Amino acid sequence: MAYVTDTRSTTYRAAIIGTGFMGRVHSHAIAVAGGSVAGIVGSSPERARAAAASLRAEAVYEDVEAVIEAADVVHVCVPNHLHAPIALAAIAAGKHVVCEKPLATDVDAARAMTEAALDAGVVAAVPFVYRFHPMVREARARVAAGKLGRLTLAHGSYLQDWLLHPGDDNWRVDADKGGALRAFGDIGSHWCDLLEFVTGDRITAVSAQLSTANRRRSGREVSTEDIVTLQFATGGGMIGSTVISQVSAGRKNRLLLEISGSEASVAFDQERSETLWVGGRAQNAELMRDPETLTPEAARYVTLPGGHAQGYQDCFNGFVADTRAAIAGEAPDGLPVFADGLRAARIAEAVAASAHSRTWVEVPR
Repeated sequence: MAYVTDTRSTTYRAAIIGTGFMGRVHSHAIAVAGGSVAGIVGSSPERARAAAASLRAEAVYEDVEAVIEAADVVHVCVPNHLHAPIALAAIAAGKHVVCEKPLATDVDAARAMTEAALDAGVVAAVPFVYRFHPMVREARARVAAGKLGRLTLAHGSYLQDWLLHPGDDNWRVDADKGGALRAFGDIGSHWCDLLEFVTGDRITAVSAQLSTANRRRSGREVSTEDIVTLQFATGGGMIGSTVISQVSAGRKNRLLLEISGSEASVAFDQERSETLWVGGRAQNAELMRDPETLTPEAARYVTLPGGHAQGYQDCFNGFVADTRAAIAGEAPDGLPVFADGLRAARIAEAVAASAHSRTWVEVPR
């Protein structure tokens, strides 16, 4: 029960740029993968020094270029509008990069980052970490094996409530920092990535509506959306819909994906990630995360015996472990890379265009 094969011969000295919640999540995953945090940079030297112990940092830097030079891998955990310049600087220095999602605030920047990483030959990964739930891998393996039959329908939602009230605020709310699409860029991108990852199918056209429930936050006008409703079609013939919301009271981080085929259905609920619902005409079943009964593709990401809950941090641990394996020359199945971040940016662009025009919009290949 291990994430990857032995990569101890490959060093993983990381720089973490950004010292908030995500920086701490990255730091823990780096430690679990056997890496170290060579240095950190925060929004201010004071904040970086205050966070140094919790991030296991060997040093605190005031200069981004200096911390990049100190590392093998650069973890970019800053507001979205800063992703591209920092990631491109790291790639130019020959460093591997892990960049938070959304990869960039527009398609052009995401494309430039993806092409730069390919040209430099570095590993460049983006944390679509819900791919690393064992029960997501189980769903994917069942789809690939044809157990669902011909796929016909996909639907679900991603619901949160952390921005429910007008007094709830964050830099993501501001379009100049987070991008023009906030809820979709932040969490809708996860849902669409998971759909395409599990099914192996691609969204080809979208019809979207956006809504801003709180037009003012902390006394200022807000232009980014709180809610997205999305219909879509895929190249393989599925149709479906999803609802994205950051203002759904009581829902903390509820990502639900259900896929139906001609023979069976599967449903994954991130708030109940230890199970996978499998539906059939004759009977239904709820599979438990038990390494003794899962497919090898799923069991690979099981780190605890059945009945001992795994969760979000474990997904991140698996993601960073696979990133380290890729740096060591392996090819971990399903590692999300910058091309996947570019794909998410293209879907977001189509969603914005559809909502603006109130028409169906094709998603570029």
